[in-house]
Amino acid sequence: MEAKYRVLVVEDEEDLNEILQFNLESEGYLVDTAFSAEEALKKDLSLYHLLILDVMMGQISGFSLAQRVRKELNLNVSIIFLTARDKENDLLTGFNLGADDYIVKPFSIKELQARVKAVIKRAKVSKSADTSSTLLKVGEVSIDLETKRLILGSKKVDLTRKEYEIISLLAKTPGRIFSREEILRRIWESDVIVTDRTVDVNMTRIRRKMEEYGTYIRNKPGFGYYFEI
Repeated sequence: MEAKYRVLVVEDEEDLNEILQFNLESEGYLVDTAFSAEEALKKDLSLYHLLILDVMMGQISGFSLAQRVRKELNLNVSIIFLTARDKENDLLTGFNLGADDYIVKPFSIKELQARVKAVIKRAKVSKSADTSSTLLKVGEVSIDLETKRLILGSKKVDLTRKEYEIISLLAKTPGRIFSREEILRRIWESDVIVTDRTVDVNMTRIRRKMEEYGTYIRNKPGFGYYFEI
């Protein structure tokens, strides 16, 4: 591992908490634990690269904790939810709150380690993209932040304003799923009346412009769109 990444595990099952800490530390992460959202909020959450949150906890749920992290603390830390529930509405709630992944119990430790590694990798790509002054590069795709153009190989592709905003949103956090509702909320002004179909139409146009170089924008049915490296 190139650097020590700090992880906070917030899980009210003591045995599982200890198992997660032990196995993540064996992978080289610096791991702290909390047994409730209330305990987690007493920590300096800005120190962590990743929060692993149990959804069902005491008075403050993992969803509520994530909402506070995003809206009140204004932190862009990566989040993985752990839950015993796999209902579609719960998954959508998690992703709409800005989750990077969602793991349903029971799960294998190897699965968790792999997903943590993937989320950390995506966060590194995003951080590198944010520090680039004019060029956002993900895999073989580049986005010129000054000219608002898509660069595929040696070809420069013009984008509409909304196409540019959408692909930039997805490319800055590759692998993270954005629901149609979240894309609408982030890209379109709140006083403009648009539908989910608007997102689909723009995605089709972007894909058509990229198809010669492969499909980078994927759709997970029932959840939303993501940028695949």
